Order: sequence, then structure tokens, then C-alpha cells
Amino acid sequence: MSSCTLLRRCVSSNFSPVLHLLIRSPPHLSHRLCPKSSFRRSFSSSSRFSAALKFTDKHEWIRVEDGGIGTVGISNFAQEALGDVVYCGLPEVGTQLAQQDEFGALESVKAASELFSPLTGEVVEVNALLADKPGLVNKSCYKDGWLMKMTIAKPTELDSLMDEAAYERYIRSIED
Repeated sequence: MSSCTLLRRCVSSNFSPVLHLLIRSPPHLSHRLCPKSSFRRSFSSSSRFSAALKFTDKHEWIRVEDGGIGTVGISNFAQEALGDVVYCGLPEVGTQLAQQDEFGALESVKAASELFSPLTGEVVEVNALLADKPGLVNKSCYKDGWLMKMTIAKPTELDSLMDEAAYERYIRSIED
């Protein structure tokens, strides 16, 4: 089921002003799916954690650590759009993922949203704290609210991801 269909089923009409922020679509379709609204989100991150972050157009981030392991999470923009996260469905350790494969889902009081792998690799760890405290995604999306750690099988895929400045421009483009 597409994320667009899932979100339309999960989001009540009370949240229609934010629906366009949650729909994952190619940038060339954003202007059709994201009507102008006075509802604005801002991109913000702690510079301590954003220096090496790379972002996808689906609002996941990855931070590559020593040893070729990447820590994956969702952006501040995404967690704000979702609202209070109440459930995190994450993959099992050992799961093999290709870039853009669906690996889990987040559910909030507003909506549900699929999660997509930023790179190709194997899941080596999931954030076990999220089982009991899924709200960590909202409180600390770049630190304690990370989702999984994975190997990086194809380092060249990093070149297809956005740095912080490019992601910030992308956010502004889908809000307008």
C-alpha cells in the first residue's frame, strides 16, 4: 500500500493542514500534493550532530561512524509533522536492505508513516529503547531517538543523499 494511501486512511480530517507534509512523493510532484498553507515547519538540528548527517527526500537521515556503520533516524521536520510518536516498528538485526527499501514504520497520534532505508546494507542494531519510549523520536531525533544502525555496503550511494544545506533547501521547496 502506498504511503499516500496509508496516510489518507490514517489521518483524520482534523489534520488535513499537515497531510501534505507527511505524503512522500517525488520532488516533481510536490507542488501538486503540497498546497500552500500557513502551516510551516522549520528544519533545525543540533550542529553537534548534523555535521556528518546526510538526508533522503523521504526525511530519513544517516550519520556514518568510524568502521563504516551508519546510524539512521528521521529528521526534525518529519518528527514535527508526525506529532507524538506512539509506536516504532523496526526491522530485525540481520535484515538486508537495499537503498529505498521499506524497513519499518512510525505511528503517531496523527498518522502512520513508512520508513525507508537511506543506503544498502545490513541492520546490525535497532534502538531497543524505542519499544518502551517511542517518544524519544520526538524528544531527540538526532541523538537518543535514532532508529537503527546498518552496515554500508555501497559507500557511493552516500553521494545521492543531501547534506544539511541541500535538505534545508528541499524542505523550503516543499513548503512553498
